Amino acid sequence: MLRYEGLDPTKSMRPVFLDVKPVYPELKPPGSNGFGNRVGFPPRTAREAFGIEIVNTDIVYDNTKSIYNVLRILGVFPFTRPSPGVTMCAFATPAMMYCAVFFLALAVYVGFILVQRIVIVRTIEGRFEEAVIAYLFIVNILPILIVPLMWYETHKVSNLLNNWADFERLYRKISGHDLELELKTKSLVIAILLPVLSCASVIITHVTMVEFQLLQVIPYCFLDTLTYMMGGYWYMTCEMLSTTANILAEDFQKALKHVGPAAMVSDYRSLWLRLSKLSRDTGFSTCYTFTFLCLYLFFIITLSIYGLMSQISEGFGIKDIGLAVTAFCSIGLLFFICDEAHYASWNVRTNFQKKLLMVELSWMNSDAQTEINMFLRATEMNPSNINLGGFFDVNRTLFKSLLTTMVTYLVVLLQFQISIPDDPSAMLIRNSTSAN
Repeated sequence: MLRYEGLDPTKSMRPVFLDVKPVYPELKPPGSNGFGNRVGFPPRTAREAFGIEIVNTDIVYDNTKSIYNVLRILGVFPFTRPSPGVTMCAFATPAMMYCAVFFLALAVYVGFILVQRIVIVRTIEGRFEEAVIAYLFIVNILPILIVPLMWYETHKVSNLLNNWADFERLYRKISGHDLELELKTKSLVIAILLPVLSCASVIITHVTMVEFQLLQVIPYCFLDTLTYMMGGYWYMTCEMLSTTANILAEDFQKALKHVGPAAMVSDYRSLWLRLSKLSRDTGFSTCYTFTFLCLYLFFIITLSIYGLMSQISEGFGIKDIGLAVTAFCSIGLLFFICDEAHYASWNVRTNFQKKLLMVELSWMNSDAQTEINMFLRATEMNPSNINLGGFFDVNRTLFKSLLTTMVTYLVVLLQFQISIPDDPSAMLIRNSTSAN
């Protein structure tokens, strides 16, 4: 018979698990005060005070519906929602047919423009930097690949939304009230503002660049809008993670003040483990799309800044305004992608660990202290970094690394430009002199 020093064998030991899923009755959570919420949490509305239960399991989607609707209009996210809180991905649906027809028409249009741009590149006879700028317009067509990539990853995004709905149900059973994100206004502003700014940047480029034709404005507007709306989708997803983590930490501290903490810690550990998994699934659900998007933005920033720096010797002109706008917008988008993911990961894990470490343990019994220690161990063993399918973590370090690599490439390009003489006849004379 095994004996444990310091423990009374006559007392039953309570098992503690890292991953727990509390089971509660459907109508009234345990420890409630008869008003449909936890002890210590006063009724928030008249419906709660009189026991009228209205369960909303679509809070996350409702807060980001504006961004999803814009992306679905652009041919992305061909999923269906048969009922609130349920997201399905099926190819034999009207949504998928719309996306396929839309993408086919866009591909034909973009293919026609691509042929025109290739002809322009072949006929360029000038300096090296002019050829690089001409190639920039061909690179700007690459975001069309985002559409088929997102088709491939729509089933993962659907699973992510379903997991969010499960999290909302569990949160309501434990806390006694719905998850209050209050991000609808921010989502609506992003859904309206980003397409307007994207089209404005394309029009500015159209006005300032001589080679730009009016026929090319429409597809470039679509491609820029698609690129920046994907950034808006990433921003709102990370913002939801950050807001939910802060709400969960505040509720956890309130619950410890009013309710016996041992069971409470186990319940909130279960919630945190689900939130940590949602954080990891955020990167996994769109790993290929955002890996491509980060590399595309890196390429665009490098070419745009090189085009600007190559004009220093001759002075900046109106033609460089389009390059400056492109470089500024691309750097801003890449920064927000990295910064929001870094902030979300910090809130889910590091900030929550700080809240746990601030818990006063002196008044708790041994079971509660064990639960707190197990909670801290769970936060250490379960990473919450947003990783793009194992390629790399999305954080501020990624932004710094990409900028460092970009500087290296710019130095190489500028050295290559300096080594090429502006006058081709000077090169011929130099070659003939060296031959004699």
